[in-house]
Amino acid sequence: MEALVCVEPGVLRLERRPRPLADPSHIIVRPRRVGICGTDYHIFEGKHPFLQYPRVMGHELAVEVVEAPAGSGVRTGAVYAVNPYLACGNCIACRRGKPNCCVRVSVLGVHQDGGMAGLLAVPPGNLIHAPALSLDQCAMVEFIAIGAHAARRGAVAGQDRVLVVGAGPIGLGVALFAKLAGGDVVVLDRDASRCAVAKSFAGVTALTTEQAGLGGLAELTDGEGFDVVFDATGSPAAMEKGFDHVAHGGRYVLVSVVKESITFMDPDFHRKELTLLGSRNATADDFERVVAAISDGSAPVDRLITHRTTLEGAVRDIPRWVSEKAGLVKAIVEID
Repeated sequence: MEALVCVEPGVLRLERRPRPLADPSHIIVRPRRVGICGTDYHIFEGKHPFLQYPRVMGHELAVEVVEAPAGSGVRTGAVYAVNPYLACGNCIACRRGKPNCCVRVSVLGVHQDGGMAGLLAVPPGNLIHAPALSLDQCAMVEFIAIGAHAARRGAVAGQDRVLVVGAGPIGLGVALFAKLAGGDVVVLDRDASRCAVAKSFAGVTALTTEQAGLGGLAELTDGEGFDVVFDATGSPAAMEKGFDHVAHGGRYVLVSVVKESITFMDPDFHRKELTLLGSRNATADDFERVVAAISDGSAPVDRLITHRTTLEGAVRDIPRWVSEKAGLVKAIVEID
C-alpha cells in the first residue's frame, strides 16, 4: 500500500508499505479523509515533543471498514470517525476514567503510524459510529472533540466570561463548546481572517491582538479579567501572557502542547488564587457529544474546510501550508 511518511523534520515522501498486521480482534479500515492539524504541522517542523521519526501522520480520520472479525458488530463498507487515542485500560488514569491521558497512551499518527496510508488497523472500540455524518464531517470529529474536552475541563457555565486565545481549529472548537455551555466567549488571534471565521463558526466576539492592545480586551470585563481563559496558540510567550487575562478566582486551561518550559509569577498566581489546568486529547463522551452537535447543526464544521489535497499532493502542499498559512483553517487529504 502507499503511505505518506514524514521521514525527518521537513521531509515528506510517498513510500510503499506492507499491509498492516493486525491483532485478530482489530478492524482493517481504509482511510478516506484525513484532516491536517497543528500536530501534523509540528511533526513536519520537528516541534512535537512526543514523536520519533519516521512517522506516517494522520489522526483526524474518516475511514471505511474493509475487514471486520465476526461478532465485532462492525459492518464491512460502513464509514466511521476514529478515536485515535489507544489507551492501555489498566493504568491509574484509565482506572479513573481518563484514558485520554493514559500513562501508556499511543496516538495514531504520533506515537505510532496513522492514517495517511492505504490501510490501517484499529481496535473496534476506537471506531465512532456516526451514520448521519459525511466523510468530511467524520474527519473533523477528533479536533472538535479536543475543544469540547477543554471546555469541559474548564467547567464553563452560564454567565462565565471566557477568553480563548488562538483561533486555529482547536481554539475554534473550544470557543464553540464554551459558547454551547453558556459562556460569554471572546476569541483573540493575530489574524483578522481567523477572527472572522470564529465569529461565523461559533457566534462569538473576536478581536485581533492589535484591537486588544488598544484596550478592547480590558473593556469587555471592566478590567476584571475573564473567569476562564484557554490557550490554544502553541506559543510559549502567549501561554505565559495568558495568566494576566485571568480574573481573581478564575481558571486557566492550557490546551496547547509545547517543548519549552512555561513560567508564571507565583505572587500573582497566589494573589488571584488561580486554578491551572491542562487539557489533553478527548474522551468517548466528548466524541459522542461532538457527533451529536455536528448532526443537529450546532457544530457547522463544513464551514472550516479551506484547503484540500490528495495523498500525492500532500508532499507538496503540507510544506507550502506550513510556510504560508494565509487563509488556512482546516485542510483535508482525500484518499479515494
